[in-house]
Order: sequence, then structure tokens, then C-alpha cells
Amino acid sequence: MTYLELKIKLVELNDRFDELNQAFNFAEQQKKYTLLNQETQALDFWSDPKKAQGIIQKQNEVSTLLDEYKMIKDLLETIELTYELSLVDDSMDLSGIDKDIEEFNKKSDELRVATLLDKPYDKFNAVIEFHPGAGGTESQDWAEMLFRMYLRYAEQKKYKVSILDYLDGEEAGLKSATILVEGAYAYGYLKAESGVHRLVRISPFDSSGRRHTSFASVSVTPELDDSIDLEIDDQDLKIDTYRSSGNGGQGVNTTDSAVRITHLPTKTVVTCQNQRSQLQNRETALKVLKGKLYQLELEKKQRELDAFSTTHIQNAFGSQIRSYVFHPYSMVKDHRTNFETGNTDKVMNGDLDDFILAYLLMK
Repeated sequence: MTYLELKIKLVELNDRFDELNQAFNFAEQQKKYTLLNQETQALDFWSDPKKAQGIIQKQNEVSTLLDEYKMIKDLLETIELTYELSLVDDSMDLSGIDKDIEEFNKKSDELRVATLLDKPYDKFNAVIEFHPGAGGTESQDWAEMLFRMYLRYAEQKKYKVSILDYLDGEEAGLKSATILVEGAYAYGYLKAESGVHRLVRISPFDSSGRRHTSFASVSVTPELDDSIDLEIDDQDLKIDTYRSSGNGGQGVNTTDSAVRITHLPTKTVVTCQNQRSQLQNRETALKVLKGKLYQLELEKKQRELDAFSTTHIQNAFGSQIRSYVFHPYSMVKDHRTNFETGNTDKVMNGDLDDFILAYLLMK
């Protein structure tokens, strides 16, 4: 690379860094880290271990982002310094600068994606389901190719993958499969892949060597944390006592032992009057209330999961999010972002970062 080429490249790199600054906001992230750090210094910080662990996790996440930003800034400053030195010494060897530029581009893209993963579910693990479309063996083989592609993507990201379900195809491929991808922001990255994927190729199952079009759907949902906080704030409760009625034995209705508890935020009401002791009735009513709130939380999570479902998408022509063409030319194109590449082998080996970045930037 000549110093003139490096000068032109520096303009591009500075533009990219300006865009990163707008998205990342270093000062705001630094302020966030300082506030989290102040919380960890509180004398009663560990009085609530679960809350404390959550704060430490957030602090570590922000710290990692800040370190990445500083590394990117250092890379840019190194490239700029190299350019300035090349102006003084026109015989300076610039062959090694390409590596720094490549690293700058890679790191800035990764950080930019990280700043975009700010939705509530982005940090969760991801559950991916694979279903072939109409077309029998052709589509079943295509679904298995996608299955392998995401396994390789997860491997590159150092994510852990567990196969939850796998049903073999009749002749080749798969009829259905489900995997759990565990790792930081797995859902945030993989949510871009949810939809119908279309393949055009010369079929290995057609003795006449004809070109076939196949479809398979990929459904990505977050694995929600199944730990439900059942601690109830006393201020959210309205507790009424009244005289029991009906059967209950001698003296059951002679005192105000029956208890009615209303959970004000959800308007959930429970009553208990089967014990003579008001304290026992209260304890029983609280257990019943916790059970009801637990059920409400499960129903809420199910509604949230349903919102991520792509089962309503028709697994056929015209509904695809991405096309993979192996013949008569090589191309993978995302129809939502119009991002495309001619390196199909690279994509099928799990290199999906460019597609995911384009999707996140579009969203």
C-alpha cells in the first residue's frame, strides 16, 4: 500500500469511527460504568445476592464494551501515526498496515453490533427450529444444510450447542430439528435468521441434473430465564380479615380468622378460611397467591414467545428472507437488506456476520 492509498483509506476509517461514536456514545457508557461501580461499593450491596450478581454482570458487560472501544481507537491512532511517519520517510514499508486496517474494520463492526443488541431478550440464549418446506427430499436436504451452517456459526462464536430434537428425513436431510445455542447475546445475533430460506441448485437427487428450488424455515426464539421471582412486596398486598362461614368445626366462625389477599398490581384475589388460626390462613393464602402469580408469569412468557414465532410465514416461494443460489451462478442475497455476496461456500460454513450486521443496522 502506498502512502496515497493509505491517505484515502484513512478518510474511510475516520468516517467509520465517527459512525461508531454516534452509535456507542463513549461518555454515556463511561457514566453508566461509574454508576454501576458506585452501586458495588455500597455497604449493603450483598444483602440481595441475586440483585448484586445482576449489577456485576452489567458492569462486566459495559467494561468489555469500553475496552473494545479503546482498542479500536488505539488501532486508528496507530494507522494515523503510520501515515504521518510515511510522509516523513517515503521509503517506509507499509505492507503491515493492511493487518491493522482489517482488525480495525472487524473490531468496529463487532462493537457496532454490540451497541445494537439492547433489546430485553438480546442477551438470552437462542432456540432454533428447522423445518423443510414442500418438496420432500430436496427441502429436507436443504434444511439439514442450514442446520450444519448454524452449527458452524455457533462454533465460530464459541457458543455451546445442544440438540434438543432431530428427526431424520426419509431419504436424506431432516424432517425437523431443534437446537439450543448458549452464549452471550446468542438470540440478539441469531434473531436476524428467523424466516424462510430459499435454495437454487442442480439437484444431487435428480438423475437428469435439473435445477431445483427448495425452501426451509428457520425459527429463532429466545430461551427465557425460567427463574421467576416469587417475592411479593407487602405494599402490593391488601389483606382483609373476616369471620369464616360454612363448615369448619366448632368455633370456626366465632373470630375474624378468614383471610382475603388482593395483589393490587394484578388484581389477583385469593381467600382462605379453612384454618382456625388467622396466621395459618394467611400463610396458606400467600402460598396460593404465589402459585397464581407464577401461573400468570408463565402465561405472560408464553405470549411473549408467541410474538417471536414465525410459523405464520408460508414456507414457499415469495416469502423468503434470503436466497442461496448455487447455479447458474453463486450468490447469497438477503431480501430484507439487499446485502449479498458471491462466496456461497463461506456463508455455508457459518460466516454470517455481514448479513447479521446489515439486518441489525436496518432495524
